[in-house]
Amino acid sequence: MRIVFIGASTFGMRCLETITTLPCCEIVGAVTAPRHFSISYRPQGVTNVLFADVKSYCDSHNIECAIIRRNMKDPDLMDRVRSWAPDMFLVAGWYHMVPRPWREMAPAYGLHSSLLPDYSGGAPLVWAMINGETKTGITLFQLADGVDSGPVVGQLAADILPEDTIATLYQRIESLGIELLVKQLPRLANGSAQLTPQDESRRRLFPQRGPEDGIIDWSRPACQIYNFIRAQTKPYPGAFTFHQADKVTIWSSQLVPHKHFPFPPCGQIKTMDGQIFVGCGNESVLEITHIGMNGIDMPASIWWRERNKPGNNNAFSASLGKKEDAARP
Repeated sequence: MRIVFIGASTFGMRCLETITTLPCCEIVGAVTAPRHFSISYRPQGVTNVLFADVKSYCDSHNIECAIIRRNMKDPDLMDRVRSWAPDMFLVAGWYHMVPRPWREMAPAYGLHSSLLPDYSGGAPLVWAMINGETKTGITLFQLADGVDSGPVVGQLAADILPEDTIATLYQRIESLGIELLVKQLPRLANGSAQLTPQDESRRRLFPQRGPEDGIIDWSRPACQIYNFIRAQTKPYPGAFTFHQADKVTIWSSQLVPHKHFPFPPCGQIKTMDGQIFVGCGNESVLEITHIGMNGIDMPASIWWRERNKPGNNNAFSASLGKKEDAARP
């Protein structure tokens, strides 16, 4: 089976490395994107924080590779891909919709990090963690005209553990994705794969996310803010807040039992035995453990020791200019 790979992320790279080892697969070309690129939902450009250098990998393995410069409707790009005579496209770690003319050239199959049809759209693992889900998974499906629509080839589920961050969850989901490819690509190649239509009544569609979506609302309960922080920690830009004139990224936090601490107002910072606590909604408290500021990461206790000078404000705010009160967006 002649496969053209489409991807530009670390997960996509793992998929490409895997399928090159499968006897049923002949990689006849690849399409990738630069780290910084424009896209329909953000014409000013986005940065792929999960970028992988697919082009260099292809060069070292004698695989033809095209880098998308405008969009997937570029006729020169399509002509080059058509010359590779693919039997199938495999899409993993990609941010563009695959247009119908490509799918008329050859069927396209993609990996999506959710149990489709639920959590269709952008950043499915981030949204699942933000929303406090305890179960997620990954789906191999045939691409169609809609967003993450098309019949399902296979799915594997995974738990979202209370101690997970987006990085640990991604590791498990990526391993399941590789497992799906190893199991299902031979079946697609020999025609024995069973495709199941998606149940449209169960579809929930979520939007893409940008760095600006990471601002913390301290009026929410601590359990929700905890999920919000761990869903956007490294390798993503992180959840953030403001202290005086500084943007502070919160890399990690811990939930605090109610009985261990009185309830400060929302956004108010309190310290106890070197630990940093912040008041949240519903009379809850969150411990802040690691932060980043001005490009430097450090334990929250060290940051606060330097910031907690006489006369300094002791509350986080939703934006610059709101230095006198706790954040209540």
